Amino acid sequence: MNNGRPSGFRQILQKAQQRSSSRMAVVCPHDDDTLRAVLNAANENIVDPILVGDPQLIERASGGLAGAEQLTVIAERDPERAAAAAVRLVHYGEAEVLMKGLIDTSQFLKPILDADEGLRTGRVLSHVALFAIAGYDRLILMSDAAMNIAPDLEQKQQIVMNAVEVAHGIGVKNPLVAMLCAKEKPTPKMPATMDAVALRERNQRGDLTGCIVSGPLALDNAICPNAAALKGVNDPVAGRADVLIVPTIEAGNILYKAIVFMLRAENAGIIAGASAPIVLTSRADSQTAKLNSIATAVALGAS
Repeated sequence: MNNGRPSGFRQILQKAQQRSSSRMAVVCPHDDDTLRAVLNAANENIVDPILVGDPQLIERASGGLAGAEQLTVIAERDPERAAAAAVRLVHYGEAEVLMKGLIDTSQFLKPILDADEGLRTGRVLSHVALFAIAGYDRLILMSDAAMNIAPDLEQKQQIVMNAVEVAHGIGVKNPLVAMLCAKEKPTPKMPATMDAVALRERNQRGDLTGCIVSGPLALDNAICPNAAALKGVNDPVAGRADVLIVPTIEAGNILYKAIVFMLRAENAGIIAGASAPIVLTSRADSQTAKLNSIATAVALGAS
């Protein structure tokens, strides 16, 4: 741990294990990686899975996986109805965590956003990624690489709040938040830099709490102390950021995939801002990433 900050996902898993198993509704677990991750999470005693989907596809995907036959299955062959059924389980307290399996993200999100039986809280929902990157003594969080396309200032504030809640949930008491831009100096020609200044000022006024926000910051001087020093960027966040907030989904998606596929970093992904933790991973993510994501969601539920 780095001043209370977890340095890797093993610490997240240990935190999840400190509470009794969470019931987790899994939507359309029709692929091998999802089922392996769910079984691993069950074997680690962090979840009690409820599989909601097509029984034939689940059986086909689980072929040869020890323990799969003991999992609870709710039969629902239509993906949209499966998502709705799983969300209702969480809405009515029959499950504490929701997980996306092999289903289109838009189909998965539709019942979550339902006004009557969904998981809305009035806040923007946003994706939060976590990375264990070689050479860093702490997990790095990033938002939003998967949901909000071009958030405005108010949406960015809620995205920051969501990411900060995740940071608190994994043990980072006062996370350092970097508003990423292409340069460190604000200019009206780059609206993201002006949003960064506005959010930094809101944080300093006490309108955005639980963290320290700085920006605009380029990626190098947000995470590298030497780069920050060379560029004369001197503030509490420069070179030490815990949380990276990207300006658009394109920037986030590219950064996410660069970290995962080029740096081979361990990762996790969840949706924050809902009334319950939601596991949302890419179909290309490994079963390890899916297990990390489940552990993170359970740890957040325990916080």
